[in-house]
Amino acid sequence: MRPLLRFWPDLRSRIGVYVLVLVLTLLATGIQLIIPVITGYIIDGPIAHKDLSALWLPVFGVLIIGLAEAVGMWARRMIVAPVVSTWEVTWRSRLFDRLQYTSVAIHDSWESGQLLSRAVNDLSQLRRFFAFGLPFLVSTPIVLAVGTVMLVIMQPVFGLIMIIMAVPAIIAVAVFEKHYRDTSRRSQDTMGEVTTDVEESIQGIRILKSFGRFPWAAERFSEISARLKSLEIRKAKLDSWLWSVLLLLPTLAQAAIVAVGTWGVIEGWTTIGTVVAAVTISMVLRMPIEMLGFLLADALMALTAAGRYWEVIDIRHDITDADGGVDDAPEVGRYSGKLRFDDVDFHFADTERLTLQGLDLTIEPGQTLALVGATGSGKTTLASLVPRLQDVTAGRVSIDDVDIRDMPVNELRHLVSVSFEDPILFSTSVAENVEMGAPGASEDEIWEALEIAAAKDFVSRLPDGLDTQVGEQGLSLSGGQRQRLALARAVIGRPRILVLDDPLSAVDVDTEDRVQRALREILPDSTTLIIAHRPSTAALADVVAVLDEGRVAALGTHEQLLESSKLYRELMGASAKAEAHAHPGTQSSAQTTTSTQSQEGGRS
Repeated sequence: MRPLLRFWPDLRSRIGVYVLVLVLTLLATGIQLIIPVITGYIIDGPIAHKDLSALWLPVFGVLIIGLAEAVGMWARRMIVAPVVSTWEVTWRSRLFDRLQYTSVAIHDSWESGQLLSRAVNDLSQLRRFFAFGLPFLVSTPIVLAVGTVMLVIMQPVFGLIMIIMAVPAIIAVAVFEKHYRDTSRRSQDTMGEVTTDVEESIQGIRILKSFGRFPWAAERFSEISARLKSLEIRKAKLDSWLWSVLLLLPTLAQAAIVAVGTWGVIEGWTTIGTVVAAVTISMVLRMPIEMLGFLLADALMALTAAGRYWEVIDIRHDITDADGGVDDAPEVGRYSGKLRFDDVDFHFADTERLTLQGLDLTIEPGQTLALVGATGSGKTTLASLVPRLQDVTAGRVSIDDVDIRDMPVNELRHLVSVSFEDPILFSTSVAENVEMGAPGASEDEIWEALEIAAAKDFVSRLPDGLDTQVGEQGLSLSGGQRQRLALARAVIGRPRILVLDDPLSAVDVDTEDRVQRALREILPDSTTLIIAHRPSTAALADVVAVLDEGRVAALGTHEQLLESSKLYRELMGASAKAEAHAHPGTQSSAQTTTSTQSQEGGRS
């Protein structure tokens, strides 16, 4: 029960109210045991003596007990709902907070559906368990014990019958628990796979439609669903065996009490009223015994859900804050923006192969450095180290000679702004997506950022302008439009350091040229690290670094590298040809110059 016991710090704050819920549950389920006693009294008293006047008080008592049961159930539900809902919000917020501060590498190692199922399905299961399952799981054994004691007091042989019946019940429960827990875990994990598959199919609907891959997607989904079905059927079979045992045993106990009780009445060592009371108590106890199967299944699913929840919470918190954080809007103007990589090594958690090794690079304040390299050379990894989306394995990254690991994360991420090749927009308005880069920005500042990103014209033509809803992940916009909104989000806060991971790959060369010149004019003090694939992008940078197998292979201006670096000429020549094929007839002057110089360098 350890995963459930770990919730104790959260439960402790409202434990008084929760104890009241447990008491009300016990009252509502246990008070029915008094009715059989009253029934036995009526049979052996007023009925046996034909005393009608003595009947009114016990009948009134039965009425009061019924009202007390109803009020107890009503009060329990009214009290427990806000308590467990508050706990659910707390747990979900904790899970969400943990995911926000977990490195990107760890996110990449988890299927999104598994995280979603933990945040939604598992926490809903825990809320239901603490609201319903646990109170009844606590009260049911008490009711069974009290009922058995009452039978022993009435007639020891009746109590002995119930105790004998409990032995096979305990054995059945032990066998059930062992098999059901494993099946429940596998079922909940498979539900996470179903969630992942549905999410991927929805996000990739354009690919599935374009390639006519609906049969493949349907077959894959059917395979996972069939696996989930078999696990759910196994759970149902285990449930059915337990329920059958728990239904059969009380019936056998009732039959034994009736048989033994009848013999006792004939022999004169018990009364009809006692036998009727004992049989009625066994009937009252039958419901808790039958309910025990459901409660145990619910408890085991809650136990599995709790274990899955703590698996996420226990993820190593590798992106740590240096001093507990700063204000929401820290002052970053005191930094000049000198960005330096000192002997940086990096490898992903699932491999020892170094993506970056012994990398040294310095970008001076206000300087624009273009980072070029073949696919897999480590460009995007290097860019992700600056805002600490991941941390270096060895060496250090510093800003103004301060190790970024010694800076509060909140301050660092106000100092550094990023824009990625594959932009993510949120299901909200254009204005709110852009304002995310500078909370509280005015409308004029939003329009200025859009103008820098060459997005002002198309935004002004949208149906509701800045208030236009962009849809989930911004898929209602084109790729180039999404990239420009993401770039506007990155520049609106006028960051001291700007990291751009090929942010304009989906726009034409002329638009890219216009955006880069606007960036240099309006943000002259921003230190910029830009991952470049186009010659035109590299040509506009102050310095170009060529990355090869995780190291800086060459460093210089665009013109210098065309003359001195064969690798750079090959990279730029391939990029120029690709750009020419993608945009025939629209080759910019920068590209023409690059192609000419590349040819000259090759001849020399």
